[in-house]
Amino acid sequence: MSKNIVVAIDGYSSCGKSTLAKALAKNLHFIYVDSGAMYRAVTLYFLRNNVDLNNPEQVSEALKNIHLNFHSRDYQTHITLNDEEVSDEIRLMPVSQNVSPVSAIREVRKEMVAQQQRMGKSKNIIMDGRDIGTAVFPNAQVKLFMTADPHVRAQRRYKELQVTNPDVTLEEIFENIAHRDYSDTTRKESPLMRAEDAIILDNTNITPEEQLAFALEKVKPFIKS
Repeated sequence: MSKNIVVAIDGYSSCGKSTLAKALAKNLHFIYVDSGAMYRAVTLYFLRNNVDLNNPEQVSEALKNIHLNFHSRDYQTHITLNDEEVSDEIRLMPVSQNVSPVSAIREVRKEMVAQQQRMGKSKNIIMDGRDIGTAVFPNAQVKLFMTADPHVRAQRRYKELQVTNPDVTLEEIFENIAHRDYSDTTRKESPLMRAEDAIILDNTNITPEEQLAFALEKVKPFIKS
């Protein structure tokens, strides 16, 4: 196998980026790094500690106290915030409603990008997010940009959240997705955009199995038998 292969998966919220990334990592025996979970964990810490997003000193001080780590269990990737398992809590609406402004802060992105780049220096990794192929790993061997119809994305997210948050409404989720799309694409710091050499993957009308096959076809030429 070639050394240090990086697969960058970017795209809009609720497009199934993490689902594809996890499936690819499992199939190829790569390390999966969930960059979105990292920003969500930071957001959770900020919410718990009432960090003022408009106060650079508070933000910088808070970042010094945030220690994130990934571990695998039952073929699933879990994230810990200061040694606390937070994989489920970071997916709830309070975090979803606040993650875009947190991830737009320069100090936050600088710290997270530094951590992500360290992870990709010596390992074969799959990483998904908003700016992986443009800012974090501009030289990644494979770049995918995922998109899907907003209504389809809202329906998928609604089904996921019904398990842990039965009171959430489809309208609320659709509005959240629309707001996040706007915030992600218009923010000044590393906005969501497709890298020029990224391959578009529109999964509106395809199955997870079909999108995995599509992605594997793009990655396997870089892997030596």
